[in-house]
Amino acid sequence: MSRYKVGVVGLEHDHVWDVVPGFLADERSEIVAVADANPPLLDQAKEKWGVEQVFGCWIEMLEKTALDAVIVYGDNSIGADVVEAAAAKGLHVMVEKPMAATLRQADRMLIAAEKAEIILMINWPTAWNPNFATAVDLATSGEIGDVFKVRYRAAHEGPQELGCSPYFCEWLLNKERNGGGALIDYCCYGAAYAAQLLGRPNAATAIAGRLVKDYIAVEDNAVILAKYDKGLAICEASWTTHGFGYELMINGSRGTVRSDGRSVQIARNSGEVPQTVEVKPLPDYRRNAAAHFLTCIEEKRAPEGMCNPVVSRHAQEILEAGIIAAETGSTVPFPVVSRR
Repeated sequence: MSRYKVGVVGLEHDHVWDVVPGFLADERSEIVAVADANPPLLDQAKEKWGVEQVFGCWIEMLEKTALDAVIVYGDNSIGADVVEAAAAKGLHVMVEKPMAATLRQADRMLIAAEKAEIILMINWPTAWNPNFATAVDLATSGEIGDVFKVRYRAAHEGPQELGCSPYFCEWLLNKERNGGGALIDYCCYGAAYAAQLLGRPNAATAIAGRLVKDYIAVEDNAVILAKYDKGLAICEASWTTHGFGYELMINGSRGTVRSDGRSVQIARNSGEVPQTVEVKPLPDYRRNAAAHFLTCIEEKRAPEGMCNPVVSRHAQEILEAGIIAAETGSTVPFPVVSRR
């Protein structure tokens, strides 16, 4: 069986060290080249992954290496450039969440992928968590009736406090490279769940600010409220929270399902003690990012759920509206006019 040759664009996103092992362990793929501007990171990749072809520039890697696909783990602002260049060569692309730093960049990616008819997947790490996935499956199967409210809270003490690498922190705290601060980094999950379960909203508003960390130049807390015809979504983000970091709650006309990523509960009415739901392992093609991306390439089909590029583009639109709303103190109607 021939193996898909995969190149890695960027090592500055710490998630890359958790995702690449999935490609190395999958018999359908091999990591053949890596590109990053930081020699210490290239040395780390060579040592950990046994890759021999390393480049200081991703453009050079695309020009000199025979590839079938690339995965993008630089800052949020480079994805559009990489997708356009890779699509022009017929290469499939997986980009780490969120889709981009701006809505305009996300649209560029979607247009390039559709024109070239390549697989474009946005990797959302929570998609491979069996507990969160079970909660979503219960909601989409009609188990709780018609979904009218989605809330996702993502929080921790902050990138530096959490132990993120200096390379990761450098761009996470840079508004141009990240697209914002905590809002785009962590409201993005709520936006993705909202886009998957409720679609595109009619309008959104937001509050964001630097409440605790006076040593950063971006917001450390944010909330986006998205309004639908018959529903709403709340996307919460914090870089200043101690404990109780993650929660997905989905309200339907006949019940509520919630998960903190470690278990799943469902409730049918307010007087009932919530029942813990049995969580089964995800099917092989959904076991991790690599498995799903390679399956989509192999079967020539679009990624599922929040990892679908159209869903992720709608999530980006919610984020864009949130950023504009927080800066202007307004409610932003959809469709959202891109900032740039």
